[in-house]
Amino acid sequence: MDLTVLTYVVYLLLSVILTVWVARTLSRTGHVFLVTLLRGDELVAGAVNRLLVVGFYLLDLGFVTLFMRIGGTVASIRACFEALSVKIGTVLLVLGVIHLANVYLLARIRRRSMRMLARGGE
Repeated sequence: MDLTVLTYVVYLLLSVILTVWVARTLSRTGHVFLVTLLRGDELVAGAVNRLLVVGFYLLDLGFVTLFMRIGGTVASIRACFEALSVKIGTVLLVLGVIHLANVYLLARIRRRSMRMLARGGE
């Protein structure tokens, strides 16, 4: 196996592991937030949580696969580490942006819900 293929394998492996770990962590901790947002409706909160996780996987793993290509060949172990650091670093940044976008959107939904409650609406 040449170093370019090894770099691809390590990149995919690390990216998938990081994506699964982040998705599970967000799902566990986000469930409580969703239950509060949805006024205690556990069933709907669970469904929304699963939908968010699926969307998270689709976005991140789609990005990972589109970003996989390395321009040229990897000729040394040093080049392998350099390519991996750029690739994995970018994946981590994308994971963070997706997470922040989710939190922002959920916070906006919560604020809207709180305003409606304050006005007496359901």
